[in-house]
Order: sequence, then C-alpha cells, then structure tokens
Amino acid sequence: MKTTFCTNKEEGPSVSSQDRTGSRGSAKAKVLALVGTGALLLTGCSAEAKRGWLPNVERDTTNHTAAIQDFWVHSWIAVIVIGILTWGLMLWCIIAYRRRKNDTGYPRQLSYNMPLEIFYTAIPLVLVLVFFSFNNTLEKSINKPVDSEVVVDVRAKQWSWDFNYTYQGTEKHFAGTQAHLHTDGSEGVREELPTLYLPAGKTVQLDLNSRDVIHSFWVPAFLQKLDMIPGKTNHIYLTPQVEGSYDGKCAELCGEYHSEMLFNVEVVSEAEFKAQLAKMDDGHIGEEYDRQPDAVNGVVVEHGEGE
Repeated sequence: MKTTFCTNKEEGPSVSSQDRTGSRGSAKAKVLALVGTGALLLTGCSAEAKRGWLPNVERDTTNHTAAIQDFWVHSWIAVIVIGILTWGLMLWCIIAYRRRKNDTGYPRQLSYNMPLEIFYTAIPLVLVLVFFSFNNTLEKSINKPVDSEVVVDVRAKQWSWDFNYTYQGTEKHFAGTQAHLHTDGSEGVREELPTLYLPAGKTVQLDLNSRDVIHSFWVPAFLQKLDMIPGKTNHIYLTPQVEGSYDGKCAELCGEYHSEMLFNVEVVSEAEFKAQLAKMDDGHIGEEYDRQPDAVNGVVVEHGEGE
C-alpha cells in the first residue's frame, strides 16, 4: 500500500530584513521625538540639576570645585547621550524589523558583520580612554602639592577631631570632644561641634592622620574626601574661596559612634582667622596621643607565684 502525505500549508518566501523597513520613517520620528523631549527637559533644569545635584551650593566653593563639578556634569551628559542613542537604535530595530502579520519563514540570517563589530568594539574603547584621560588629568591637578600659607594637621580619633594649626610661624591647636546626638531625634547644637577654621583666599594644606583606626575626612561642599590611615599621612591641597559654614564628617565606618563624628568648617576672613587662632592653646598635640598598640603589647608582664 502506498501512503501519501500531504499538507495544505503553502511555504512562502523567506522574509529579508531589507523588506522590513517600511516603518523606518515612523521609527526615526519616534527617536527624534525622544531626543527632543530630553533636550527640552534639560533646558528647564533647576540650579541643583545644573550642578548635577552635587552638595556644593557655590560653584567656586574652593579652587577645585568648579573643575570637579564640570567633569561630573559633562560625564553624565555624555552618558545620557550615549544611552539615548543606544536605546533609540534598539527601539528602531524592534519596530523596523518586527514580524509582520503575513510574514512566513525566517528573515535572512547573518552570522557576522565585521565593520559593525569593529565599530561597536572601537567606540566603547575610545570612550573609556577619553574618560580615563580627563579623570587622570583632573586628579593630578587636584593632588599636586603646592606651597601653602596655612598647614593644618588634622588628627581623627574615636570619635572626634584634633586640629593643629601652623600659620606665619605660629603653632596653635584645638582638641575636639565627641558630639552627642539627641536620642529623641531633635537637632543638636551645631556650635558645640569641633570647628575647623580656614581663611578665605589662602592656600591650605591639610595633613590627614588617624590616632587609632581608619577614618575618612569629608567636607561634602568641598567635593573632596580622603581616608585617614594610622601610620600614614595623606594630604589635601585647596584654597577656600567662599566664606561660610560647612558641614564635615567621618565617611568611614569607624566604630560604635561613627555617626556622631561630626565637625564644622568655618571659612572666614583672614582677620577673623587670626582672631580665632589667638583664642586657641599654643603648640601642637601630636603623635603622643595616638593609640600605640605595639608599645602596649610589647610590655612583658611578669606574674608572681600564685597569680
């Protein structure tokens, strides 16, 4: 017996990707509309948005904040533009090459496209190199040592701050005590926090040291933060340019009362700075108050009989 198999389904021609661009015009229009909407939103940015929501209210809070802010904002603009372009291309491909109702078979399959693959590899590589170059240049300019008129040895300790000042041959110091936050959630008294005084318009060198564990010196409005490591001195070089009061804090989890390790920064005129120095005690309080575990552990304790 001869058996015959048959089917009523007719095989249609395979659908080529070149035949699926009938709606390319509408897809491009949607992409352009998306880009235009983004540009329109950017034109109405608030002051916070224009500085990238950074914590510095003034652009020139220090001699470094403007450059840091520009790098931050321009980096985000570049990333957003790249994102919009990438999402737009993805959306265009989804719409332009979608499967139509009457399509049968499979689109023409491409195993690779060498020029396109080179393009998609080279562009990200160039972007990474460009970002690295700008970041490296900015970092070097910020960290470049300068001859400073004011040198402050900042010594972090659990859980407060000591400030040793050297200015015009005079040595002064301030020994801070731990702040105590209110348990009922109310605001504390800001004037009771340790206060670092800096003169506006004067170059300042901050020598950052720790008396015990790893801390981190952070003044958000200055857009700079640096770790304070026991046995190692790190440095920040800057010139405060806008008088005012700024918040400072430890940015490294350093123990039970880390959240209370706060301080104030007062950028004042040179006359006010000298007046504040005159109220402080003479000399520096340096390494003699640092925790010295090696010295303590090196002591041999002899016990008598029966102990």
